[in-house]
Amino acid sequence: MTDGVPACPECSQAMESGGFALATREDDGRRICRTLLRCTDRHVRWRWADRPEEPLEACPTPELFR
Repeated sequence: MTDGVPACPECSQAMESGGFALATREDDGRRICRTLLRCTDRHVRWRWADRPEEPLEACPTPELFR
């Protein structure tokens, strides 16, 4: 994708924002938002909002965010 929109690692479709979820990060114990992203095939990924350079991770509870 050339416009900065991440592609879904499973189906290569464009991901769109699904909002934010507040979570506690294990490595530093801080409460930080996770940015939720989903594609039209309903794959849900997330990453730490303050670490946009890190890769998308599979959301462990995608049914909560569909």
